[in-house]
Amino acid sequence: MSPNQIRASHILLMYKGSMRSTAARSKDEALATVEGVLAQLAGGANFADMARQHSDCPSSEEGGDLGSFPKGAMIPAFEKAAFALEPGETSGIVETAFGYHLIQRTE
Repeated sequence: MSPNQIRASHILLMYKGSMRSTAARSKDEALATVEGVLAQLAGGANFADMARQHSDCPSSEEGGDLGSFPKGAMIPAFEKAAFALEPGETSGIVETAFGYHLIQRTE
């Protein structure tokens, strides 16, 4: 894979008012949930299982897999965090207009 293209998965927690959101939870509730998911991941939980269980993105059905994407395909905050990761590494909480993300680089 080229340095300008990676593969990643994510977990997205939307909240009322975030872009394209259908979630009823508040921003604070979304943050508390994503913090809990991050703690479970740190404790050894499987990323794909957590995505299926918690993510508001349709990619949750695929364990959060977004497939491969080049630089410029994602919004800047997401892209910056994703491209900064090494394969197998998981980000901290990344906030975008869509909500709160946890990103795992897979390739």
